[in-house]
Amino acid sequence: MATFLFDKIVFGPVKSRRLGVSLGINLLPLNRKLCNFNCIYCECGWTPEGQEAVKKGLPSRQKVFEALDRKLSEMKAGNRAPDVITYAGNGEPTLHPEFPGIIDDSILLRDKYFPEARIAVLSNATTIGRPEIREALMKVDQNILKLDSAFDQTVKIHNQPRVSIKVAELIKNLSELNGQLIIQTLFLRGSYNGRMIDNTTPGELSAWLDALKKIQPSEVMIYTIHRDTPSGSELRKVPAADLKRIAAMVNSMGIKTRISC
Repeated sequence: MATFLFDKIVFGPVKSRRLGVSLGINLLPLNRKLCNFNCIYCECGWTPEGQEAVKKGLPSRQKVFEALDRKLSEMKAGNRAPDVITYAGNGEPTLHPEFPGIIDDSILLRDKYFPEARIAVLSNATTIGRPEIREALMKVDQNILKLDSAFDQTVKIHNQPRVSIKVAELIKNLSELNGQLIIQTLFLRGSYNGRMIDNTTPGELSAWLDALKKIQPSEVMIYTIHRDTPSGSELRKVPAADLKRIAAMVNSMGIKTRISC
């Protein structure tokens, strides 16, 4: 089915289900996905073989600075304030080798033009074991990190990581952020390659909730598929009623929960 890629460094602003009026930043190649995950639901499509190690075509730190400076200046002149400046784009933003410096630049430009705006990063959390990435993420207002399941096998199917990852180690790394993070989880059902998929079963939810107890995030964002996926019609949205039921479980633990459906 149809998926899409961003063909600009700065895109939008767009109305985000989770973040409000969001000005997007794509640190990955234009019209090509670069990620160390290959999620079966990714709206950017499949990750090409070998692309996680190919860094050609990345915009330089200077180009990102110039593009963001220009866009924020235009928005300031037009009295159009963003709610958030969001690093997402065509894959995993923290794979950019100049990511820490780019975050410093974005804070400088945000403070210059729209000091009330937030800075957010959407990441799959696989790089937070690296001190320089962790430190950069701790500087942003919304450090939004993925955790779709507490089971290795489910992550293997849903996220198809291109790097070695153990969920227990990921949970440990997330817990060491001392609550300065938002956990983002996508729930879905259906089938993939003939295997049934459902990360809303009692066993899945029990393990996921135990992980949240260890991580103690400031907030949890739960959502389901919204756009076309590379897997097509085999994947199904989780009904809003079920998402609300899951949110109630998290709320009962004293953790703020937001639903997007």
